[in-house]
Amino acid sequence: MTKEKWQNILGQVKDSFTILEEGTEELEDEGGVEIEFVVFNGPLGKMRLEFVTKPVLLDKKTTYSNRVGAETKIDYVYSDSETSSKMQAYKWSENDNEWVEMESANFG
Repeated sequence: MTKEKWQNILGQVKDSFTILEEGTEELEDEGGVEIEFVVFNGPLGKMRLEFVTKPVLLDKKTTYSNRVGAETKIDYVYSDSETSSKMQAYKWSENDNEWVEMESANFG
């Protein structure tokens, strides 16, 4: 998904529904993940859309020894310039009191 498509979807959500929360989160995991999100009252109840951008994984280096009980270490190498993005949708579950990811097949 591109940033332009995300902005279009975000505009449609803001025009159609009541926004409860909006913001960004930055995580140091996986080379620096940026999550832009919006929480709103949608047709299925309380919903959350996330636009996740993270660096592309270039290489995975494994360091190990053939000795018994030796530790295995995995180092990941991420790109400084290339990123990948995706959108994720969640629905609030009152029973479990947590966000439940919606299947992408349900979007048509």
